[in-house]
Amino acid sequence: MHSTLLSGGEFLLADTARMDTFSPEEFTAEQRQIAETTDEFMKKEVFPFIDRIEEKDNAFIVEKMRQCAELGLFLAEVPEEYGGLELEKTTNMLMIEKVAPATSFCMAFGGHTGIGILPMVYYGTPDQKERYLGKLSSGEWFGAYALTEPDCGSDPLSSRTTATLSADGKYYILNGTKQFITNSAFADLFTVFAKIDGQHFSAFLVEKSFEGFTVGAEEKKMGLKGSSTTQLMLDNVKVPVENLLGEPGKGHKIAFNVLNVGRLKVATQALGMSKGAFGEAASYATMRKQFGKQIGEFGAIKEKLADMTAAIFASETVIYRVAGLLDSRLALLDHSGNDYYERYQKAIEEYAAECAIAKVFCTDELDMVVDEAVQIHGGYGYIAEYPVERYYRDARIQRIFEGTNEINRILIPTMLFRKADNGGSQLWKLVEKIGAGSAAETAYSGEFSDAAATVARLKNLLLQIMGAAAPARDHQEVMLAFSDMIIATFALESTLLRADKTYVSASQLKQELLKAVITVLTFDLSSRVQRAATRCCAYALTGDRLVEMQKEIFILSSPLVERLLEAKHRLYQAAQEAGRYCF
Repeated sequence: MHSTLLSGGEFLLADTARMDTFSPEEFTAEQRQIAETTDEFMKKEVFPFIDRIEEKDNAFIVEKMRQCAELGLFLAEVPEEYGGLELEKTTNMLMIEKVAPATSFCMAFGGHTGIGILPMVYYGTPDQKERYLGKLSSGEWFGAYALTEPDCGSDPLSSRTTATLSADGKYYILNGTKQFITNSAFADLFTVFAKIDGQHFSAFLVEKSFEGFTVGAEEKKMGLKGSSTTQLMLDNVKVPVENLLGEPGKGHKIAFNVLNVGRLKVATQALGMSKGAFGEAASYATMRKQFGKQIGEFGAIKEKLADMTAAIFASETVIYRVAGLLDSRLALLDHSGNDYYERYQKAIEEYAAECAIAKVFCTDELDMVVDEAVQIHGGYGYIAEYPVERYYRDARIQRIFEGTNEINRILIPTMLFRKADNGGSQLWKLVEKIGAGSAAETAYSGEFSDAAATVARLKNLLLQIMGAAAPARDHQEVMLAFSDMIIATFALESTLLRADKTYVSASQLKQELLKAVITVLTFDLSSRVQRAATRCCAYALTGDRLVEMQKEIFILSSPLVERLLEAKHRLYQAAQEAGRYCF
């Protein structure tokens, strides 16, 4: 395979054989050192004190956050001119992955370094950055992001918080209530969204010391019990006009552009949690005995651990493929000019659909992994002293963060159709390929040629069904089915690309594991495409057209997968020997 930087969504048309993607095996020595430093800090300073964090010991959390700052962990996305490191997205995701198993602490860390700092980085004026960015990146101050309101969750533009210019023109007067604000108990600076004159959606930098600004009581949550989450009340809060962030009426750019990378970060949090929960399950399966032998020796448990391993491999692969796409696109930018971050955001927005795919796929896989981890523990999985109980509770919110998975699943095909309607890229030769009728071919001829052929057929099927059912795309149910097909196809292709790239240089053991995981994922993900395609056609088609497409679905989404049981046993054996995720 050779390198081709595709535009957003173009993977649907491109021959897999023509692609090259970033994979975890390509981390540099510097990236691995950053990951090791982060991991060592977490193991020494955070994981042993999970109980204190779960009890919402905010003073302790702040202490550990400031230690993160001393290690430079707050500098990943801060510009070099302001003392930052401006690291690649792949490096940033690797750091988040290491912090993620301490879920509540990760919320504080991610809330500050992501949505707490990034609005300032992307949209702050030189004066705003001078006043605030150094404090935020050093850990002197902490940041928070106030978008959600009691009556507007997935629709932030329906915000009721208002901003009115004072008579002397020196202040905006903010009034309203914000809901579910992370880090609010100890944050010093809040990015608050409000409508100027009740109409123009805008963002403001609000210090906690501003008169009329009140932090509410802590929410009593199902999970993430150690993270601070409260309401914010704004009662005639006077915000200096120089604290308007970005342009008046352009707050939607700040809200939505920050969320694109935010979705990838949620996916990465899910990956780190999955690895943590899996380690607990694999260890328990070796330790626990029933009927005179380790429970891990029973086929039912072997299959669970194998499926969990495959799910984590796919999640990891999807995340770093998308992060690599972002890095490749950003590397093409000229850093000079006052419009750098505007171009930067457009580069990220190019892969908004891929970020949403990662978020949905990885959080769904997390739910499977933590559920099976509890199941492997049996009754003990329901007891709080076992870590899987915490993972299970903390996992549930991930499918709600950064836009619910339903919203994201609708966004994915919506963004792709919008590109088609606008004729905006090479991708939209799609119209010519829809309904081609014959299985797409691929030039790939390597070790995983069967999987590559399956991917080619799934893309062909996806395009046919998107074409056939396009008249019904006003129905969310149809769009959700489209999305499930897209997500599963992207995940299978990603794992194939990674396996192909690393196979030749891998040890014999690693080669066997790569073949096993591709076998498991080819069976699982093509089955998901088949179910979603069948559902979509049942929604949108009737009569002979439905019969015709049902036959095509069976032909294109039914790969011949051999030795599936052997593949699962191989993955289980590796997990048992490692006592953790084995790749």
